[in-house]
Amino acid sequence: MRDLDLTNLRLFVAVCDHRNIVRAAAEAHLTASAVSKRLAQLEAQIGTSLLTRRRHGVEPTPAGESLREHARELLLGAQRIERDMAAFAAGVRGQVRLLATASVMAAPLPGDVAGFLAQPGHEGIQVELASRSGAQVVQGIRDGVASLGICWHSPHGADLRGLAHAPYRSDRLGLVLPRGHALAGRARVRLAQALDNPFVGLPVDSAVQALMLRAATELGHTLRYRMIVTDFEAALRVVATRLAVSVMPVAVALPRVDSLDLAVVPLDEDWAERRFAICYRDESDLGPAARLLRDHLVREAASS
Repeated sequence: MRDLDLTNLRLFVAVCDHRNIVRAAAEAHLTASAVSKRLAQLEAQIGTSLLTRRRHGVEPTPAGESLREHARELLLGAQRIERDMAAFAAGVRGQVRLLATASVMAAPLPGDVAGFLAQPGHEGIQVELASRSGAQVVQGIRDGVASLGICWHSPHGADLRGLAHAPYRSDRLGLVLPRGHALAGRARVRLAQALDNPFVGLPVDSAVQALMLRAATELGHTLRYRMIVTDFEAALRVVATRLAVSVMPVAVALPRVDSLDLAVVPLDEDWAERRFAICYRDESDLGPAARLLRDHLVREAASS
């Protein structure tokens, strides 16, 4: 079999995704006949039918489904090659993409990465950080979207089965209150003591939100949300208006308590202490820069 043409594979995946040749052709700025011709070439090269034509579109055959999954991996690999070679052309000797949850992004990670990049010999390394939910972090690593991911790892956290992982830092969740609130002077607080208050929360796919909902349900309560916001900073500002209280990592809230006249009280719950993990597909999938960054993050976590 001759080498497979990446353009043909890209068009085939698009047709499978759209279940329609015309829509896939429009997306690629081609005519439907040109796409059909390339699909016919691909089927002739493979030696089997890849698509079943229906009245209102197409759907992949079993062989087509298998090829689509392999093609996705090939195309992702080609994208990584293109990106990395472009980085070399720009004078960058290494590029690492890292996905992390909001809790990690809001507190320790940016500083840890900055410390890594500031080290002698790392001037030619570029790191791209992107915030995702825990499930999206894991899926992104599985799909090859990023080299490294950091997410909450525990019985209630992300499912890391099939991925390699190393320990990172931990955090503790706390109750954020307006200063002067009846619970603000306590050393610790149980969630049950705060459930009579209205809350400001994060989107439903956030790890903190999932923990809160599970814990409240186990206590036989329903959380009363006055507002849902997209990030911790917005939640802190809402709490500062005295509209509601919130739960977030203590390390995220502490730098803002004085300027916003807030208090943060650690939650006295087993589930409130969370441990994070650095995950990746396999040691062999990590480039030199990604390995250096992973090792640095592990050392920073161990020394904290």
